[in-house]
Amino acid sequence: MKLNRRLVTFLVIALALSLIAGCATPQQPAQKEEPKKEEPKKEEPKEIVIGVITPITGDVATFGESTRNAVLLLAEQWNAKGGLLGKKIVVKVEDDRNQPQDSAAAAQKLITQDKVVGIVGSVASKCTLAAAPIAQENKIPLISGTSTNEKVTQVGDYIFRACFIDPFQGAVMARFAFNNLKAKTAACLFDVTNDYPKGLAEEFKKEFEKLGGKVVEYQTYNYGDQDFKPQLTKIKTKNPDVLFLSDYYNTVGLIAKQARELGIKSVFLGGDGWDSPDLVKIGGKAVEGGYFSNHYSPESTAPEAVEFLKAYKAKYNKDPDALAALGYDAALLLFDAIKRAGSTEGAKIRDALAATKDFKAVSGTITFDANRNPIKDAAIITIKDGQQKLFTMVKP
Repeated sequence: MKLNRRLVTFLVIALALSLIAGCATPQQPAQKEEPKKEEPKKEEPKEIVIGVITPITGDVATFGESTRNAVLLLAEQWNAKGGLLGKKIVVKVEDDRNQPQDSAAAAQKLITQDKVVGIVGSVASKCTLAAAPIAQENKIPLISGTSTNEKVTQVGDYIFRACFIDPFQGAVMARFAFNNLKAKTAACLFDVTNDYPKGLAEEFKKEFEKLGGKVVEYQTYNYGDQDFKPQLTKIKTKNPDVLFLSDYYNTVGLIAKQARELGIKSVFLGGDGWDSPDLVKIGGKAVEGGYFSNHYSPESTAPEAVEFLKAYKAKYNKDPDALAALGYDAALLLFDAIKRAGSTEGAKIRDALAATKDFKAVSGTITFDANRNPIKDAAIITIKDGQQKLFTMVKP
């Protein structure tokens, strides 16, 4: 039987198409896109960590103890009222032993390990000058309560202080000697290896001579010296009206005793490094009648000072010294700046600190100048009956 040619052609084409379809790769179902996993949000720290660098041990340990105690007291007071920015304040204290290398190591640890948002300290200018560059590099605000060397805040715009500077107190004591004590001649004896006593002595000499006085002897010694009689013997021959001793209490006490043993009658003068109960313990009657510049007196009647004195005495069973007052003020300025900034970001804290004006602190009313140094009054303290007594206040 003959098949229709058209039908045959159609069947051939249909068979070919079916074979092609059978050999084709089956279509894969569309892949569903996996939903993107959201990265876990970083938890906000529940605490605000503040660092303190201070000499708990070493040659000026009483300074370090006062500073530490004051900052811990302030943190306790703020935490009792809800903390800072709604978070608990945690204070991390590092002992620098009054050694610059230890202060630098402490700053590095506090910033990199403890993640502090600000640092209070150190006490001595030489130590703060070692820590400050590290804080500046990491953009962590650092405020010293007591480092008076003018170079400290020159390190950078994240560095502040709560105390007046060496040129101010050196000049204050020169004017006090010339105008109040009517001194016409003076001698200076200081540690040439330490910027603090050296800076005070230089400023005292410059201002005293500018006023018309004469510095008849300008003697030096090295850190750690115990025998000052060779220098004092030279000073005795000139019989100066006043002898400016710009070192810390431990060394001043030794010098004063040796000076009196040699028969020196001069009135002893100094700076804030005298401020320790150990001055009288070491120097005894030799320091009686001496005068020194300071940032604070427990006899202050300002409300902030009265409240601080009451709280400090209740907690530590002793009166605070100027180191305690300035440590408290430094931390108070830092806490207040964080509160006003509403942030723990270094740059915002720095800006808030720099804008501080007419701030009522324990040691006086503080306004920062362009170099982040406070403008405030100085106290002249005298040693009477073995006790510190406020003699007068001096305007800047």
